[in-house]
Amino acid sequence: MDTLPLPPRPDLAQYRKRAKELVAATQSPDATAVNRWAASWLTALAKALGQPITPFVQGSFDRAVRALEERVRERTSSGAPLTLADAQFVMARAHSFDNWAAFVKHVERVTGANTETSEFEKAADAVVNGDLETLQTLVRRDPSLVRARSDREHHVTLLHYVAANGVEDFRQKTPKNAVEIARFLLESGAIVDAGSDTYGRDEWQTTMNLLVSSAHPAGAGLQSALAEVLLDFGAAVNGVKDDESPILTALDFGYGDTAETLARRGARVDNVIVASALGRLDLVERYVVDAHTLAPGVPFVAPRWRNLPDDPTTHIEFALAWACKFARADVANFLLDNGVNPASVDGFDMTAIHWAAANGMVDLVRRLIAMAVPLEVKNRWEGTVLDSTAHFAAYIPVDGVDYAVVFKLLIDAGADVSVLAPYPAGTKAIDDVRRSHGIPIPND
Repeated sequence: MDTLPLPPRPDLAQYRKRAKELVAATQSPDATAVNRWAASWLTALAKALGQPITPFVQGSFDRAVRALEERVRERTSSGAPLTLADAQFVMARAHSFDNWAAFVKHVERVTGANTETSEFEKAADAVVNGDLETLQTLVRRDPSLVRARSDREHHVTLLHYVAANGVEDFRQKTPKNAVEIARFLLESGAIVDAGSDTYGRDEWQTTMNLLVSSAHPAGAGLQSALAEVLLDFGAAVNGVKDDESPILTALDFGYGDTAETLARRGARVDNVIVASALGRLDLVERYVVDAHTLAPGVPFVAPRWRNLPDDPTTHIEFALAWACKFARADVANFLLDNGVNPASVDGFDMTAIHWAAANGMVDLVRRLIAMAVPLEVKNRWEGTVLDSTAHFAAYIPVDGVDYAVVFKLLIDAGADVSVLAPYPAGTKAIDDVRRSHGIPIPND
């Protein structure tokens, strides 16, 4: 969640002054006035904080300026002039409060002495910074903190901050002792499956579901360990609605190791999509009769947010794409042997060969090419197979993959090499292809 942090000593009078200045900026004949207002506010905020707006996000200052301009455009899209109430709303929303009244209430409470809100904010900082000692002191002084909720629009508990997802972005980080932090909160009475008002404000907004879709704990190598702690304290391994949402969420976001942890701890693997992603060939062989038929009793289960129809063919094709996404060659070959469409796609319009190429599954890439799969079909990000593979090679390379070999296979099969032109210099496999095809290399 893109959220501006509060300054150390928020001053409502200053906020009201800046809101009036925003109204004036929207009335100025200078087309850059709102941009300059936003830049001025954020510069002052960064100075008060003594650090960038969001230190760990590249370009966060410019992004925050653009976000503020967009909020102003939204409030004036009807053609009506921006009012003072509108300007105050823009500023409140920038700090992730539902409205100006909620923001004012929060600031008044935070700036008071020893209030519940100020203690919660201190505790939230302690959670994300790994300051277990301070967190223990705060909770022992006020045990109700572990079940308290943020004043911000997401209304999360302290435990939700461990997931580093859906909360204000300056607090989305995972300290080395995140597991100890989570365990302390749970031992102190935190509700393990408490919901929140993060993305969608629905039944999926638990700490577990936020955790298994979060890059920060995954990047810190702690996602699976944190999931284990939540399960130790009774988190619903199949989701609070028994819809298998934790394991499906983990797989949808590409966290196969965490999905395997959930399966080991009891998550159901009763459908062809999850079984394929986990490489459970024994189950896939039981579930799939042919390319268009599932065995009796095999349920239609997939990430509900993907809105897959209750149609066996669709689910089996999705399973092929996910078998390739998680480099399960034996499962992918079994499905192809049974006539499954080799051009199958997943929820991001990544085809089987998009994923096979990204994962360096050379034999499978050869097989798919021989089956005449389309190479110029585009995924959700407008990437062809070669373009997508280059993206992986340049930015998120898979260990052990020889991308030069994969590129050659795709290019020999007729893939358009011009898609490699925009990539920055520095990835040898990409640079070598560009040189051999006379494509200029940026800054070469």
